[in-house]
Amino acid sequence: MDRKKLLELKNLKTHFFTEEGVVKAVDGVNFEIYPGETLGVVGESGCGKSVTSLSIMRLIESPPGKIVEGEILFNDKDLTKLRQAEMRKIRGNDISMIFQEPMTSLNPVYTIGDQISEAILIHKDVSKKEAMEQSVDMLRKVGIPLPEQRVNEFPHQLSGGMRQRVMIAMALSCDPQLLIADEPTTALDVTIQAQILELMNGLKDKFDMSIMMITHDLGVIAEVADRVAVMYAGKIVEYTDVNTLFKDPKHPYTWGLMGSIPRLDKEVDRLIAIPGMVPNPLDFPAGCKYHTRCVLADSKCKNNEPDIMEVEDGHKVRCWYHEKLEELKKEEASA
Repeated sequence: MDRKKLLELKNLKTHFFTEEGVVKAVDGVNFEIYPGETLGVVGESGCGKSVTSLSIMRLIESPPGKIVEGEILFNDKDLTKLRQAEMRKIRGNDISMIFQEPMTSLNPVYTIGDQISEAILIHKDVSKKEAMEQSVDMLRKVGIPLPEQRVNEFPHQLSGGMRQRVMIAMALSCDPQLLIADEPTTALDVTIQAQILELMNGLKDKFDMSIMMITHDLGVIAEVADRVAVMYAGKIVEYTDVNTLFKDPKHPYTWGLMGSIPRLDKEVDRLIAIPGMVPNPLDFPAGCKYHTRCVLADSKCKNNEPDIMEVEDGHKVRCWYHEKLEELKKEEASA
């Protein structure tokens, strides 16, 4: 029997209409998230990861942005069809989001307790005193010491790691079914990153929720994800479970990302960088969007964009020549 999907994106397209032209930030994205699992969404900056998450939350500023096509099914309900008043009941309650930089996400003139309890008061039928007690309890659950004291402090009085824990506490205060984490560890040092990832994994199991983890760091993906969607230029170019992705990447972009990661089992003089940059979304190249940076590209890639296709059970790839990549991998392994 098929598992019930918590979230499903069907051909999602989010475009921005600017004076310079139309920016196709998200251009036909399909994926699903099941209850209790973590989906990792990975790619370089400018690939459409954050816009995808903001589209799910219906937080795209309009104008200039607009969801022009597709469905966002959450518990079989299409979020694109809901009025803003209905979305406000879902945001922070059923779906919560942790943003990239906690210092800019937290209001500097309100205490930590005021900001966490605000979400609780909006979505739960409790008194201010009960909301503050729940805020203290959430701070305790995310591992903040002396929560009774911290609840009365302001964001500038906390370290970066503490502020990120506050953001997690705020996001989980109403027991969401889905937590969207947009680069939650980017501004943190390596030790704190590991603590935050361990905390999120533990809380996922404790609260029985799903996580959509957005990052450019494949190390984070390896740590927390069950399945992975690799994004490039507003599209998903590879989609599979995390073990298969690291063992057998089939898209040249995924392979390039893997080559840029330091490895302990391999001695190399220098890491391999992917040449060039993510193309300007106002001027995407014709054909495959990755062909300007790809070692396998030929005239077919320059003129014809491949559809995403299932090459193995549950493993989807958007590439004309994914078989050729196997030869390159063998050459690299024997070098």
